[in-house]
Amino acid sequence: MANEVNAIKSKRDRNKMKNALHGRNRLLFTVGVSLGLRISDLLTLKVGDLRGKETLVLPEQKTGKTRYIKLNATVRKEMKELTGVSDEEYLFRSAKGDNRPISRVHAHRILNDAAKRAGIADKVGAIGTHTLRKTHGYILHDNGTDITRIMTMMGHSTPAMTLKYIGVTKDEIDQAYEAIEV
Repeated sequence: MANEVNAIKSKRDRNKMKNALHGRNRLLFTVGVSLGLRISDLLTLKVGDLRGKETLVLPEQKTGKTRYIKLNATVRKEMKELTGVSDEEYLFRSAKGDNRPISRVHAHRILNDAAKRAGIADKVGAIGTHTLRKTHGYILHDNGTDITRIMTMMGHSTPAMTLKYIGVTKDEIDQAYEAIEV
């Protein structure tokens, strides 16, 4: 069974992570967190799937369902700045050989190495490719998005599953109770 990985919960840590990455690898982090896709879907994206688009139309590999994902300003800006790359190239193209994406293992290594360089590895705990999707869900929750909406977006069957998935802890729930003043 795979090791459990965590979301990067603090904006400061996410910024440190972004600053530890450059080029394609930074794009992997920003697009991965922004879209919240499973790594199998993320790595198969081609430049033309996003460049000049408002919405990503994606047939999911795991579910077979077609998802329509509105691209946020961060992704649109990153794609506008991506020059000298054809629409047919993989967004996260491997440096080895022809036009093919990096592997899941390589993506995992990129993220782990960046977390160490950023100095957040010990604080955040286990980092992996699933960290991108979990961070996406956590940001939605932290920004006040209704848990049932997040649940639907992530394809989960219960709110409890979503809360566990994004790493909402008992301490965070206790803090919410303490913040209530009447």
